[in-house]
Amino acid sequence: MEAFSDGVIAIIITIMVLELRPPHEATLTALRPLIPVFGSYLMSFIFLGIYWSNHHHLLQAAEHVNGTVLWANLHLLFWLSLVPFTTAWMGEAHFTQWPVAAYGVVLLCSAFAYLILARTLLALHGSNSLIATALGSDFNGKISLVINLIALPLAFVRSWLALALYISVAVMWLIPDRRIERRITEQP
Repeated sequence: MEAFSDGVIAIIITIMVLELRPPHEATLTALRPLIPVFGSYLMSFIFLGIYWSNHHHLLQAAEHVNGTVLWANLHLLFWLSLVPFTTAWMGEAHFTQWPVAAYGVVLLCSAFAYLILARTLLALHGSNSLIATALGSDFNGKISLVINLIALPLAFVRSWLALALYISVAVMWLIPDRRIERRITEQP
C-alpha cells in the first residue's frame, strides 16, 4: 500500500509539473505571466510533499492493513489526484474566486480523507497501539479541517484571504510531524 501510494503521489506531482509551459520568448519578462501558475504549483507541491511525508510515517507505524484501510487510502488518493486540476485552474485564472474555492474543496476533502485513513488505522490497531500513541489528539489534523472550512467561503469574499489560510495550514505542517517517527525509534 505504501509503495502504491508513493507511486500515485509521484505521478500526481509529475502531472502538475507537465502543466508548467515555458514561454515562447527567451526573456525574463516573458516569465512574468507565469508567476501565478508557478505560485500555485509551488503551493501544491508543498501540500503534496506534506501529505507524502505524513502518509509515509503513518504507514510506518501500521503493522497491518485490511480492506477498510485500503479503501480509506484510495479515498485520500482520489482527492489528492484532483490537486493538479485545481492547481492549474487556480494559476491560469490568477487566483480568482471559483478556482481558489475549488482548490479549497480539494484541500478540505484531502484533509478529511487523511483523518479518515488515520482513524481507520487507529480502529484496526487499537487504542494502545503505536499509531494511537503517535497520533495523540491529532490537533494539527483537526485544526487544519477547521481552517480549511473557514477559508472556503472566504474564497468568494477575498480569494487572497483564503489563500493566506491555505498557506497557514501548509506552514503548520511544514515541519514534519515527528511523533510517529519518535515512537517507531523508541520501539524495542
